[in-house]
Amino acid sequence: MNWRSQLDAFLEMPAIRNGIIGVIILNAVILGLETSDTVMHAVGPLITTLDKVCLAIFVAEIVAKLAARGGRFFRNGWNLFDFVIVGVALLPGTQGLSVLRALRILRVLRVISVAPRLRRVVEGFITALPGMGSVFLLMAIIFYIGAVMATKLFSTSFPDWFGSLGLSAYSLFQIMTLESWSMGIVRPVMEIYPYAWAFFVPFIMVTTFAVVNLLVGLIVNSMQDAHAEEENQATDAYRDQVLARLEAIEKRLADQAGSES
Repeated sequence: MNWRSQLDAFLEMPAIRNGIIGVIILNAVILGLETSDTVMHAVGPLITTLDKVCLAIFVAEIVAKLAARGGRFFRNGWNLFDFVIVGVALLPGTQGLSVLRALRILRVLRVISVAPRLRRVVEGFITALPGMGSVFLLMAIIFYIGAVMATKLFSTSFPDWFGSLGLSAYSLFQIMTLESWSMGIVRPVMEIYPYAWAFFVPFIMVTTFAVVNLLVGLIVNSMQDAHAEEENQATDAYRDQVLARLEAIEKRLADQAGSES
């Protein structure tokens, strides 16, 4: 085993991985404390120093992975994710790039790439994106139809909510999220249009309880598929290990039998 393989195995050790997760959590707490003027006035230099130490650890980890894996490093999407997140933190935060200082909090997202269970959630979400695209298209069609109908029906009496196609779409989005939909929008509309419920109730039933739950179902199904695939890979790896051990035992027995004869 050469030094690259040894370094790669060292970086994949549970203790090292858990240590990186600890540094990420510590860095998240530090970045939160930086938003407090009281804390920064009391221990500002210490907070800044700890932030730099955390960043140095992240940079050292990326450099070590680059040295251990070489070109293979950039073939893994999670490695690229870590590289970009840490790279953003290294950019200067002055003048036009001052907004990048706020993006330092993105370092917290590195916990996703380090924790296998979180990776599974994200991978399941990404796998569900093609199916979600069809659902979003269906949702857009429903919203467009609903916005046109709401504008024609209610724009005269409620121009602030349904005066244009955009305002109607936004109001319908609020209704879909069930945020103050009844007392805030629907009941005032029903005071002038008593049968407005016949429009809003089916809209809520279709969007909130049908289409949104369909999205959730797609994501859950993709996560289950990803989990099943991971379990199958683990089972195959364990089976290969058992077969290799059996072959080694069989070879050793054959050698012993040959030596005795």
